[in-house]
Amino acid sequence: MKLRKTCLSAVIAVFILFGFTAGFGFDFSELENAVSEHTLGNGLRILVMERHDAPVVSFITFANVGGANDPKEYTGLAHMLEHMAFKGTMDIGTKDIDKELPLMKIEDSIFYELRAERKKGRLADSARLADLEQAFAGAIDSAGEFVEPNAFDHILETEGSVGLNAGTGMDMTIYMMSLPSNRLELWMAMESERFYKPVLREMYRERNVIAEERRQTLENSPFGRALDEMKAAAFLAHPYGISIVGHMSDIQNYTRDAVKEHFKKYYVPTNLILAIVGDVKPNEVFELADKYWSRIPYSPKPEELATIEPEQKGERRVELEDPAQPLFGACFHIPSSTHPDWPALNATMDYLGQGRTSLLYENLVKDKKIAADVGAFAGYPGNKYPCLALVYAIPSAGHTNEECEEQIFIEIDRMKDELLPVEEVEKIKARAKAAFINGLNSNMGLAMQLASFENKYGSWRELFKQLDRINAVTPEDIQRVAQEYFTKNNRTVAKLNTI
Repeated sequence: MKLRKTCLSAVIAVFILFGFTAGFGFDFSELENAVSEHTLGNGLRILVMERHDAPVVSFITFANVGGANDPKEYTGLAHMLEHMAFKGTMDIGTKDIDKELPLMKIEDSIFYELRAERKKGRLADSARLADLEQAFAGAIDSAGEFVEPNAFDHILETEGSVGLNAGTGMDMTIYMMSLPSNRLELWMAMESERFYKPVLREMYRERNVIAEERRQTLENSPFGRALDEMKAAAFLAHPYGISIVGHMSDIQNYTRDAVKEHFKKYYVPTNLILAIVGDVKPNEVFELADKYWSRIPYSPKPEELATIEPEQKGERRVELEDPAQPLFGACFHIPSSTHPDWPALNATMDYLGQGRTSLLYENLVKDKKIAADVGAFAGYPGNKYPCLALVYAIPSAGHTNEECEEQIFIEIDRMKDELLPVEEVEKIKARAKAAFINGLNSNMGLAMQLASFENKYGSWRELFKQLDRINAVTPEDIQRVAQEYFTKNNRTVAKLNTI
């Protein structure tokens, strides 16, 4: 039996996209030559790309710290720090810092007593717990009276910022925004200030926001919970098995001192990258960076994680029951994104389950009609370290997880046994190249990619070798990675069964 062929319309769309991007000047040599780099004396790396089409500039602050770096008892701390970065500084976000700081210390002292009593478990004094809870709530309210809510955001938005946001992954934390180019110095001043003199105000209130986020994404989301338990079963040693948002008990017991220590360890200049793309001059950027960012003292770059996930020796299974739509998922251990097999693995997952012309969609959704949706992708839940390739299916009404499981594994085995036609692989590579180039079609996209490749490979120049990596993939590569990684002993299966 021949493997699935991509429909002509999808191929035409890819070539239209290539023509469109080419028409807008995506000459890689020009892009590469437009990048300037500089390292401050404290180790901060700065990448600047000049693009003078419009008087705007996009900024990325890339912190080489994510959920995988969270310490024990403080899972989710990287995510917590992302929230805290918007709470302001000694000058921004406060009505009176001299009055606010002593009240924050009172918050901390009461919470330490409350935390110690909670740790006694069933032996805790219930009356003392109640008194401490009341005193703690009062201390939070007292400190809150001196807070100017959202002051940091408000200043930037007033000055024309667009896309002010941040995100935490397992491997990194990213802060982003775009501003008119005549606000370059404002960004330098404010962005450096929040990492130079952060004030972790409203931390105890913000814990409640994060706890609610956990409830929404995991505890009250059957799909989220199923996938979370699947990756926990897949990773016995590596912290990729722990949710980015953290365990609920950890969230409720964060201390400000622990957050400060995590900040001091990871938010150091040697662990940060600034990527700036737009209507700027590199020399001006570097002068302003020296003026504002050099205030942060040098500190050695934190060591990378030493934990290595042991080889999986047999299939693992997780089953949950919930009055929700069923879900089938299977994940396989694969190498990190800098491994030579990564492009072939991405091609495999594209062919298997990405889009309406993919193998699984055509067979399970369109032909057999046993699934309402399917998908496949590599790099779960991160990709800096060896990670997972994930395949999933949502059974359609009247069909089961078991039917989807059987057909998914049949199709995976077929990829091991049969070489994909060369023309099919060329279509896969065309889609990958189109997606890659399209991701460079904006200042923000370029800044994000420059910072990411600088962090991942140690050189932003590796960004411009990505098309060569994609072009090098062959049908034999796809078959080989399917045979090597997509085995029964290397997989973890999860089922969410309806009750």
